[in-house]
Amino acid sequence: MNRAELADFLRRGRARLDPSDVGLVPGTRRRTPGLRREEVAQLAGMSVDYYTRLEQSRGPRPSRQMLTALARALRLTDDERDHLFHLTGEEPPRHGGASAHVRPGLLLVLDRLHDTPAMVGTDCGEVLAQNAMSRALSGDVSARPPRDRNMLRRFFLDPAARELFPPEDVAEHARAHVANLRAVAASRPDDPEPAALVAELRASSEEFARLWDEHEVAVRRQSTKRFRHPVVGLLELDCEVLLNEDDHHMLVIHTARPGTESYERLQLLRVVGLQSLKVSSPPPPLPVPTLGAPPPDPRSA
Repeated sequence: MNRAELADFLRRGRARLDPSDVGLVPGTRRRTPGLRREEVAQLAGMSVDYYTRLEQSRGPRPSRQMLTALARALRLTDDERDHLFHLTGEEPPRHGGASAHVRPGLLLVLDRLHDTPAMVGTDCGEVLAQNAMSRALSGDVSARPPRDRNMLRRFFLDPAARELFPPEDVAEHARAHVANLRAVAASRPDDPEPAALVAELRASSEEFARLWDEHEVAVRRQSTKRFRHPVVGLLELDCEVLLNEDDHHMLVIHTARPGTESYERLQLLRVVGLQSLKVSSPPPPLPVPTLGAPPPDPRSA
């Protein structure tokens, strides 16, 4: 591991980025150009101390998962990401299955969607990147353990994941997840990733196994979803899914139709939800109102 070269590469990568390039508010005047260390650490989902030690040539060898997170945080190209891996003595990931590296151009699009929830994931349900509104809507996936960053695994193995949706909608979400995964597995017969996920879920979830045996197939595209948010209430959002078949990536965007209660509540989420992301402990959840009720006053939280 070339610690000196790694430190220099990280510093230069950080210096060339403006906060607006990664969806952050510039804030007060900066003494030096580029992102602050704490901002890179936040984007990569690591501690500030750990990242600081890497830039000071005294950090331990980063894991492959951490290198992927750093490449995403610094908006590295494929060649730059490979160089980052080489500096640590790691072999760069090779294409074949779904790539964990999100292209800088796609991340730029994600960051520009500042007023609507959007995320980038793989076609197998692995969440790779979220914008601030996505984190406000459904939680910060990067803060979860690596195994819990897969939407399908959480949906079928963690009951808490279903609390985001009205109970009457859960069955349809389950069918959609299974039908999409079947289409993915069939389109990538030589890729072990979807096959392994299917085997795990069939063994661990009776519901998944039953739905899998029904052999429904449906690629995920446009749909309408309802979300139960603990602060702003029920949101009915249109979901658009844009596919990048080369990397097996999906850009998932949730929008509310102007003039609806959901649109007003999404604007409220932009204020209340983003503020809650800045504190270490979120406010206690409020009762979830129905669509016909006015949104709760955030000052009462």
